[in-house]
Amino acid sequence: MFPTGIFEKKRVLVGITGGIAAYKACEIIRYLVTYGAEVRAMMTDGATKFITEL
Repeated sequence: MFPTGIFEKKRVLVGITGGIAAYKACEIIRYLVTYGAEVRAMMTDGATKFITEL
């Protein structure tokens, strides 16, 4: 999908809200981490109904 290391040394903050599309955030975060990004996620209370912490 992306050239290897494109996100290396990048820090990304992902905001996740309570919409049904919240489940896609996990896939996006996985891609970012795979390509070298340091990722943090912030979730609203509504988002915790769709996604749980690991």
